[in-house]
Amino acid sequence: MAALVAVVAFALAAGAVFLFFPGGEGERTQRAAVPPAEEPERPETISTLPPPCGGVQAGTVRSLIPGAQRRESSNQTLTSCTYTAGGGFRWLRVEAHLYAPANTSTPVEDAQRYFGAQWTQAHNSTLERTVSLARHPGLGDEAYRWFTATRGQPTVVGQVTVRVRNVVVTVSYSEETRGAAEKREQDCLGRATRVAGEVLRAFR
Repeated sequence: MAALVAVVAFALAAGAVFLFFPGGEGERTQRAAVPPAEEPERPETISTLPPPCGGVQAGTVRSLIPGAQRRESSNQTLTSCTYTAGGGFRWLRVEAHLYAPANTSTPVEDAQRYFGAQWTQAHNSTLERTVSLARHPGLGDEAYRWFTATRGQPTVVGQVTVRVRNVVVTVSYSEETRGAAEKREQDCLGRATRVAGEVLRAFR
């Protein structure tokens, strides 16, 4: 009986070494049981654009461009809506560029590159005198605001360019100024930003 007990004890000890010895079958089993890390979620892409003039509220148009006349154009990847007041210096334009998943395997990255190109172009523009140009956090995925004075004309333009996933939206608001352009900066940029916020709601 003593010999039998000794054999069992030896077998149990050998089994424990087998289960916990580094690189043993028991350790390999434990490693296999750990679930693989989850891949980060990719942002849902936008497949179609809303109507060209569908994002701006009627009350906003009336307050910014009284008696506005509207022109619009669109295709599957680009829409444009322009409001003017009798051909004067005051106007509002909304453009949206879509990088459709049906046309590219990297729609978000394409939109990021286009946004970056617009940002670079704004820095190098020679047609306008830049009063201010800066990134604007809290609007879409990334955005910047640009305020310019048109060379040779008494006009200023507040522009907001914003990317939301695979779409880049540009809102431009122009008005006539008789004094220093800098005095109209906050108002013009504020109005363009207000319109951009309304347009972005169509992509939620």
